[in-house]
Amino acid sequence: MKFLQSLLLVAPLTVAVRLDRRGKVVYDGYKVFRVVPGTDVASFEAQLESLEAVDLTHNHGHVEEEHFDIAVPPESLSAFDALNLTSQVLSDDIGVDIALEGDLAEYPGVDLNAAALPSLSWFTAYHAYANHLTFLRDIQSSFSSNSELITAGTSYEGRPIQGIHLWGSGGKGSRPAVYFHGNVHAREWISSKVVEYLTYQLVANYNNDTTVKSFLDKYDFYILPIVNPDGFVYTQTNNRMWRKNRQPRSGTTAIGTDVNRNWPYQWQGQGSSTSPGSVTVVWPLVTPPRIPESEVIPLCLMMNLIKLADLFIALGDRLAAGRGIKLYIDWHSYGQLILTPYGYSCTAAASNQAKQSTLSRGTASAIARPYGTRFTAGPTCATLYVANGGSNDYVTDVNNAELGWAIELRDTGRNGFTLPADQIMASGIEAWEGMKYLFANM
Repeated sequence: MKFLQSLLLVAPLTVAVRLDRRGKVVYDGYKVFRVVPGTDVASFEAQLESLEAVDLTHNHGHVEEEHFDIAVPPESLSAFDALNLTSQVLSDDIGVDIALEGDLAEYPGVDLNAAALPSLSWFTAYHAYANHLTFLRDIQSSFSSNSELITAGTSYEGRPIQGIHLWGSGGKGSRPAVYFHGNVHAREWISSKVVEYLTYQLVANYNNDTTVKSFLDKYDFYILPIVNPDGFVYTQTNNRMWRKNRQPRSGTTAIGTDVNRNWPYQWQGQGSSTSPGSVTVVWPLVTPPRIPESEVIPLCLMMNLIKLADLFIALGDRLAAGRGIKLYIDWHSYGQLILTPYGYSCTAAASNQAKQSTLSRGTASAIARPYGTRFTAGPTCATLYVANGGSNDYVTDVNNAELGWAIELRDTGRNGFTLPADQIMASGIEAWEGMKYLFANM
């Protein structure tokens, strides 16, 4: 989802950034509103900039009334009220919401009564990046005959972009790929937890559930829970609301590039920004440069075809000669949306759009079964907003994936990116219901 501007990326106009004793940005007193901008959106955006308001997301009104979700600092609340905008309060204090996520928990270890799988208590709290790597090692060890750890590459700051490859009775690399990734956007912590929950269910149930076994016997799964490790770590140490990676850019003091606006296909347009301070920034070139996180992710899709050393060879011909990609999902938050191609255009349609629409609606219905959580399904641009350089458009048209989706998880704005830890398990359970429907019917 989008910021209008990024706190900490440009010099503040009226509000001093507050830091705690550890140097972490303090959001205490920031109030979150859902605001209807009216007909003059440009003027509205200028007003937000003058208030130093943080734009958490912008729904362009294709499905529901156009609105911004914004966090207004306490120093600007009186000025915001004076604008007399049509709005509703989503949160009285985003600082309190961050606190309610809970402290980062210690790694819970493995459950010796469940084939040495990681303990299910993993899904009751948020954890540091190093713990996520331990989780992957432990779940791979519990399924060692049908899995391997994969490293798609390294981030700008040198962290591994770690994942796992799962397969069934056909053997390693023998089936079309299902490919997932989470935490492309650093602040969307629930996305990595849900991707890990799906991984857990596939591994835990392969030997005792014939339906789950059929999924792994039919597809090879390539799963990267944290695609943007540098940004993810930064949200835990410096700024909870950080979105981008942490790669410096020449000619500016602004840090970071939006990993999901820099895939080399339809990558510049109104759905991205060339402003260095924007969190949807793309590189102002004819083609995007080497962004470590976005460069290695598509290349990881051919792990079943080539050695790791060859990952930087062009992908298209390799996939054409291999098993291809059946399903790609880019997991995000928030909004409760299932988004099919395309993001770069509201008029373009996938060649199999009717099938994608049927499957996405069926997936939404399955997600709703456990708790009644309602997801909206539709093409990205027509449902949410224009998004250029997105991974699902790239994988659909360049890699010829049959299904190329993005899913926005809980919630619809009350907690937004700061989803409480007590909703992790429920988010995973309902997503698993959706994926069981999808794997069985796609």
